[in-house]
Amino acid sequence: MSGFPGSPRLLKGGIVLVDVATQRIQKIIALQYNPESVSRTPQVQGVSGETADRSEALRLKGPPIETFKVEIEVDAADQLEHPDENPTAASSGVFPQLAALETIIYPPSARLFANNELARAGTLEIAPVESSLTLFIWSASRIVPVRFTDLSITEEAFDSSLNPIRAKVSLGMRVLSVLDVGFDHPGGRLYMTYQQQKEKFAGAAASATLNIFGITGGIPGLS
Repeated sequence: MSGFPGSPRLLKGGIVLVDVATQRIQKIIALQYNPESVSRTPQVQGVSGETADRSEALRLKGPPIETFKVEIEVDAADQLEHPDENPTAASSGVFPQLAALETIIYPPSARLFANNELARAGTLEIAPVESSLTLFIWSASRIVPVRFTDLSITEEAFDSSLNPIRAKVSLGMRVLSVLDVGFDHPGGRLYMTYQQQKEKFAGAAASATLNIFGITGGIPGLS
């Protein structure tokens, strides 16, 4: 953070877990360092296939399938300089930060034990565990409901007890749209706010004129 008076406060990106039933925030994971880049890939959802009519060539079935990819770095070096002030880093390195991300894709162990007891009791159908609603937050204008699709962790340095003290995390996420969860789901409402924010920014973008393409008098072929 800059030491100059009046300098803007550096905002953090991160992950927030929300209980779907109560909509209570369960956990906030702020990234130690913001990634230098965020890769986004929207995949258009058009009407296609052999049975598609020509009149539907420009129709959209719904929002695009959008994915995010970020590279995250975690490092305990600063905390280890003052172990008395940072006992968790001194005893466990960055493992707690890594575990906080990893366990998002784990069903809770208590639920696994409970399902095992149900299976032993002869329950024929056991519902899959519903995870928390995961939000990727990258500024107040981009609060996106997501599902982790891939998670790769490279531990790069260790302390004397083999706790990781520096690591890189490659995280892939798929945006959950109203097609995935519906309009009435908390994730669906958040998604619609996310899309409306995009539309707001798109409306603020300046529109060019055809002259910039060297075209005058309208586009040939259009009435």
